[in-house]
Amino acid sequence: MIPKGAAAQLNRILQLIPELADGQEHRIEDIALTVGSSREQMMADLTSIGDRFDAPGGFVDAISILVEQHVVSVHTSHFHRPMRLTMGELCALELGLTMLRAERTPLEVQAVDRALVRLRETISNVPSNDRHVGTRYAELATVSSVEHLAVIRRAVCDRFRLRLRYRSSSATKGVERIVSPQCLVFAEQMWYMVATSDDEAYRFFRLDRVEKVEALDDTFEADASVVARVMASGRPFASDSARRMTVRYSPRIARWVAEREGVKLAKDGSLTLEHVVADDAWAVRHVLQYGPEAEIIAPEDLRVQLVRQLDELVGD
Repeated sequence: MIPKGAAAQLNRILQLIPELADGQEHRIEDIALTVGSSREQMMADLTSIGDRFDAPGGFVDAISILVEQHVVSVHTSHFHRPMRLTMGELCALELGLTMLRAERTPLEVQAVDRALVRLRETISNVPSNDRHVGTRYAELATVSSVEHLAVIRRAVCDRFRLRLRYRSSSATKGVERIVSPQCLVFAEQMWYMVATSDDEAYRFFRLDRVEKVEALDDTFEADASVVARVMASGRPFASDSARRMTVRYSPRIARWVAEREGVKLAKDGSLTLEHVVADDAWAVRHVLQYGPEAEIIAPEDLRVQLVRQLDELVGD
């Protein structure tokens, strides 16, 4: 008999996610046996992860769950990131630890004091957000991001190249790169560095994924066109592609998309948006993550690709 209730389900999920979060395919029967669950119960637990009610599954910090006939895989960068808290949450933690300290024995107080010292150091190092007044962030895993931001800012102003170690969302360890930092962008409550490399392509680097950064003696010429294109896009994405995709979002999820994009809903509560398509595979994944709540209106070839992908998923 598999235990029921919210506490039992949470315990199962906490065992389930580490088994699947490597992005590899796993046999459903094997994983169910490992976590001490049945196939049916495990699939129900996976469904509960995706069916969030505060925001549509896959909307922010996406967890993509791919289920085929006999295997399942989970793709996410969420569990690789350092924990990021708002200023309000940091202060709430400080208050909670202070109250806890008053109730603990002298031996336990030592551990609480160490936690308070680290927390207060983090709070004092939270950087000001000069693009969005009132918004702050901090990472308890490392306060070095503050130092990284200062180094990158100086390099952008003085036109010095950077050597950095960067860990992408899908990687477990960083890779060293040498780049020319063109500008800094603050979008979606996150700092991004826009930089070019030797192949002259420009890329976005999220500050919280920069593990190490060092200014070099080499200088570079700023590319004004890069800055103009990035600022015109209004978000950490840019593409030379002229290809577009039109998607209709159902009233069930449209309001979240509308709030994110800063647009208005249709009278029936739905939303139709046009997206730049730099990669067809991304376009198909984007629509699939919303399930039946999103539909590709155009172009027709992307609709065909989506249907083909669905046929492969169901084994037809």
